[in-house]
Amino acid sequence: MLSPSVADKPRQLPPAGAMLLSGVMPYTFRPAVESDIQAITDIYNASVVVGGATADLTPRTLDQRRAWVESHKPPYGVFVAESEGGQVIGFGSLSVFYDRAGYDGVTDLAYYIAPAWQGRGVGTFMLDNLLREARARHMRKACGIIFADNAGSIALMRRFGFTQFGLMPAAATDSTGTMRDMSYWYLDL
Repeated sequence: MLSPSVADKPRQLPPAGAMLLSGVMPYTFRPAVESDIQAITDIYNASVVVGGATADLTPRTLDQRRAWVESHKPPYGVFVAESEGGQVIGFGSLSVFYDRAGYDGVTDLAYYIAPAWQGRGVGTFMLDNLLREARARHMRKACGIIFADNAGSIALMRRFGFTQFGLMPAAATDSTGTMRDMSYWYLDL
């Protein structure tokens, strides 16, 4: 079962910095549903192939992504951002940070944006809404684990007030074979 959102209606808010020639592009944020799993898989696999955003070394199958989405039981969840035309252009998750009861209320936050939509404010929109959702679900901390050279995601962490609390040198390899440092971020909610 896919996780229900705290809100009954999708949120339509213009994200900061999402300017097109015609003006501000509104996006919609909502819980992921079964029909989104192909888009979630495609967006994630694009990040795997390019490298620099995930430590998965090979693309995931539709069934693997479906199992991942379904593993997010309340209060956690997977969410999508849609374009004005209803296209899924990004997804994000509130996941278990560490599988021990004492960590309840701490969420591992992650998001991925379709390549054609990067640089259009979708990441800002997604992170803002993931944090709103985490607060509404009574999370107390959000954590982000990011490759240390992922300048875009690190800039977003800083913009939203996250604090870096660690750096692990040469922690992970991506699909390109590049060894990457991992940076660890948190935000009190």
